[in-house]
Amino acid sequence: MKYTLKILIGRFKNITRFIFIPAILATSCCNGKEKNNAESPGRENTIITTAKRFTLESNDSCTIVNILNPWQGANSINHVYYLVNRDSELSCNADPASIIYVPVKKIICMSTTHLAMIKALEEENTIYGISGAGYIYDNNISEKVKSGRIKDVGYEAGLNNELIINISPDLVMMYGIGSESSGYPGKIMELGIKVMFNADYLENDPLGKAEWIKLFGALFCKEETASKIFNNISREYNQIKDFISQNTETKPEVLLGLPFRDTWYISPGNSYISKLINDAGGKYLWENTVSGSSMPMGIENVYLQAMKAEFWLNIGNVRSKNELAAIDPRLESIPCFQNNNLYNNNKRITSMGGNDYWESGTLNPHIILKDIASILHPGLLGRHELYYYRKIE
Repeated sequence: MKYTLKILIGRFKNITRFIFIPAILATSCCNGKEKNNAESPGRENTIITTAKRFTLESNDSCTIVNILNPWQGANSINHVYYLVNRDSELSCNADPASIIYVPVKKIICMSTTHLAMIKALEEENTIYGISGAGYIYDNNISEKVKSGRIKDVGYEAGLNNELIINISPDLVMMYGIGSESSGYPGKIMELGIKVMFNADYLENDPLGKAEWIKLFGALFCKEETASKIFNNISREYNQIKDFISQNTETKPEVLLGLPFRDTWYISPGNSYISKLINDAGGKYLWENTVSGSSMPMGIENVYLQAMKAEFWLNIGNVRSKNELAAIDPRLESIPCFQNNNLYNNNKRITSMGGNDYWESGTLNPHIILKDIASILHPGLLGRHELYYYRKIE
């Protein structure tokens, strides 16, 4: 679940090598910006390789976006959008409510993760609104909020609909939380404003999350740029993963998270973080479980399993061992607590609680992979300095 859902929900940086990637779309609806080479007019080509929650196809009049099951528990839900060039003379035979004219010039983002994708494409000037602006990590975007250039439109039921109308965005990019006809998404659509549901947080593969930059590439008519960025991320991630696999013999067991009252919400074994741990040369304690959402467990059951863990990662907002012990004194007896093998993903955090792990981390899975591998296998990656993680003492 996203950082902004419960304040659990970027900026692109530290990509060091770029190569030219041939354009994949058959044709582009974005005449005048980044045109892709046409192999044969009208031919539809799917360009998504890893992500499971969306597809992109193009024909001679538009790019078709399919968002698949965009919220937890959704079954056979398919949202279709048609991206049509503003200056195109070709007609698109689709429901006008589903047509989005591109390149998008004004966008409101309901998640800080969306900021990372937009900034990577150098289109941050199109951001006119954000939900939960206090949780932005990127300083440049935060300054635009302070100056009033970017508006804070509120949060969920507290959305400022009048402000959204005044902004008059081409698109409001939301994360899926439930039926599109209920709650605040439905109210925004009733105002005649285009809404797109973004399901990147539901992807189970780190590269699948990062591949959502291709959706933003289509929205801003920068398909080639988005493909280059993703291919670079994918190549580097897989190179690091292969190196780890070839140079490690043991897989330390890993505990995640924190209890909330008497319940510990466990990420399942088919989750994004479980795959990251496995690729980093670790063994997640619940790697053999399968679920579409977090699994609630009694703290006693988790405590018994935690006795096997060598490392404890992603420990909520905890910044010290004293804070952790104050939550539940039993946690002090867990071996990785006593052995000082506690690491949290809150090294890059603002005074307001904006955490860059949830902002730019989606677009930097290769850096997160390096961090976790360096924790689990000290010295394996040389002098890699932890970027998103910090040791808890």
